[in-house]
Amino acid sequence: MVSTLSSLLLGTLFGLALAAPPGPMNAIIAEESVVRGWREGVLAGLGAGVADLLFFVLASVGVVAVVERFETLQGVMIGAGGLFMLYFAYDATRSARASFRPTDGSLPESRGFRKALVLGLSNPYQILFWLTIGTALLRPGRVDLFAQVPYVGDALSGTVIVETGSAALVGGLFVGIGIWIVAYPAALVYAERRIDSMAPVVAVLSALVLAGFGVYFLSDAAATLLG
Repeated sequence: MVSTLSSLLLGTLFGLALAAPPGPMNAIIAEESVVRGWREGVLAGLGAGVADLLFFVLASVGVVAVVERFETLQGVMIGAGGLFMLYFAYDATRSARASFRPTDGSLPESRGFRKALVLGLSNPYQILFWLTIGTALLRPGRVDLFAQVPYVGDALSGTVIVETGSAALVGGLFVGIGIWIVAYPAALVYAERRIDSMAPVVAVLSALVLAGFGVYFLSDAAATLLG
């Protein structure tokens, strides 16, 4: 019982650590939250969560392993992800313009769930995560848990080594992601209600983040396909 609870807690912390760093998914969640409200921010987060769940299932049965074998396919997927991010960056600029509190209350149609789902499904790094560390969590063994956290993984390497093979560990991972999906939009909405100009600023920053990742993905795809 104690072991199960500790695995659940560690998985939850891992899920929070994976979900929290800045990136294209959090950019979309932020845009939807401050421009359209908490519900739409949560729906965007659910889109990203559904993509993770689908990859987990596919990786568990070995379906997405084909991506690891074919470098050209990886390059095409990276390029597609880059194009989607550039398009969604443009969409975020439209939200930024509309979020200056128009008198008629009109805003572009919310597509946060679909945008996050499409980005998740076209993100090769998300696939590779589930091919490696994600599915490894279900196999008996040991894993350096926080070494996989974006940006700070090198600094955290070796701090938490866990025994894998527990469903509670994977369950905790999704619990942590779920907590972030609910809490992050709530915090942004709370802040936006106290700062009138926050919505357009966040939308612009989201557009810049998405554009930056889009350019990076396209350059990575070109290097993979042409190099």
